[in-house]
Amino acid sequence: MTSAAQSIRPLHVVFGGGQVGRHLVDALLGRGCRVRLCTRTPRNASDDFETITGDAMDPIWCREAASGASVIYHCLDAPYTTKDWARAVPQFANNLIGAAKATGARLVVLDNVYALGHPVGGILRADAALTPVSGKGEIRARATERLLAADARGDAAIVIGRASDYYGPRGRLSYFGDQFWSAALTPKPIRTIIPLDQPHTYSYIPDVARALAELGTTTKPVTGRAWMLPCDDARTTRALINDFAAALGRAPDIQETPRWMFPLLRPFIPFLRESAEMRYQWEAPFVVDDAPYRSSFDERATPATTAVSETIAWARAHYASQAGGRK
Repeated sequence: MTSAAQSIRPLHVVFGGGQVGRHLVDALLGRGCRVRLCTRTPRNASDDFETITGDAMDPIWCREAASGASVIYHCLDAPYTTKDWARAVPQFANNLIGAAKATGARLVVLDNVYALGHPVGGILRADAALTPVSGKGEIRARATERLLAADARGDAAIVIGRASDYYGPRGRLSYFGDQFWSAALTPKPIRTIIPLDQPHTYSYIPDVARALAELGTTTKPVTGRAWMLPCDDARTTRALINDFAAALGRAPDIQETPRWMFPLLRPFIPFLRESAEMRYQWEAPFVVDDAPYRSSFDERATPATTAVSETIAWARAHYASQAGGRK
């Protein structure tokens, strides 16, 4: 395709190339979109899409990076600490609202479900009140209010897509990430710090990316609200681990860390300190209702058997050295 033909196509600008952002680039390219990826860390050059490197904490850089955009996607995140989130989450929201206002672009925001707090009757719905029960949830709730207020004022057309805990290819920072696979791909026991036996919704990362692309490209009226992105039926964490173990051809050897050990371990394991306030998500049913999205777009999540198979294929390739060459 000639450069002149490419310039006619609307430009979709993705901020953040992490667990979801890079999948989103692929989803947009699959729809024939022209794509620009904006990240802090330099990426390998690609003939398929443009890349820009900079600091999304800088509002001027964000506006320049979004220049010419028809749609902007907010897939930025900060290190998993309340201190980092308090500094970065509102700044990211403000900067990308400003970029969308300057360009006239639709702003599609990836969010989690922390702002909703405890699910009502075990069910999380996109239109639920913002009732956070954690410091991180409070930060997310205030960012959501800023985003929806900006949409209501007419500063930009903004839509929020919410997903629960991730798993899938490139999901290195999720529960089913580096630490999990370093054990699952070897004979080591799989150790876990979360309760295993409550129904819990996990979001498959490629489904999240495809749904964000849908929210960015659809002509349906989607802005001014949040959507729960498509997800498979909730199951227990133990069941999902057992599926991975079965697909790997190993017997599940799961060791759950007793709760009484947490106070002893927290001084030495920063993640335990930061994740303690989120434990409520696994101590009772935590089920996402994606029915409004499914009915609006006639799109369902990837079947669990396929998602498990694709995740293992990625993990085996990515963690080949830890897996002792197992293929």
